[in-house]
Amino acid sequence: MATHTLGERIIELRKTYSINCEVLAERSGLSLDLIRNIEEEGHIPDLAPLIRISRALGVRLGTLLDDHEELGPVISRAGKLGDTARVITGIPSEDAASEEHRGLHFKALAADKGSRHMEPFIVDIEPGAEQEKSSHEGEEFIHVLAGSLSVEYGSSSNVLNEGDSIYYDSIVPHRVLSADGKPVRILAVIYTPM
Repeated sequence: MATHTLGERIIELRKTYSINCEVLAERSGLSLDLIRNIEEEGHIPDLAPLIRISRALGVRLGTLLDDHEELGPVISRAGKLGDTARVITGIPSEDAASEEHRGLHFKALAADKGSRHMEPFIVDIEPGAEQEKSSHEGEEFIHVLAGSLSVEYGSSSNVLNEGDSIYYDSIVPHRVLSADGKPVRILAVIYTPM
């Protein structure tokens, strides 16, 4: 089965439901420019806008991120996640000449599982990666697999080390960063009610 970019999947869903860009922007509360950048330029926003787009289209977040769906169990084998991330979020490098995108690399663990309500990811956070705080419906669980993680949640900030975990309501503005400027690897499970 051929793979599709995030923008191509959004376009396909819009066509299926006879929704144009303007209506999608209005329903999601996002700017028309952002919708067009995602569809036409391949821009990958943080998860909060993706959740708003999936809500506006009436689909799960996973529908935007998946290539195909499996009805039975899905197994993710160690070492088989591949080098390519499903989604890379974060603020791009300020160096205009650089194509470097320092961010959070999301590797879906159950990408092919249909009708799921949780989105489990292995997330690699690069040193110096930055992202804006985001908020969205649902809950998140994070377990630190390696490194030292800074979790900004509302007005508080916590440092989690290897083996530590945190569970929080995603509606509160939050973001995760490397706490010490070194790479971090986490298991993140995002639950968004349908």
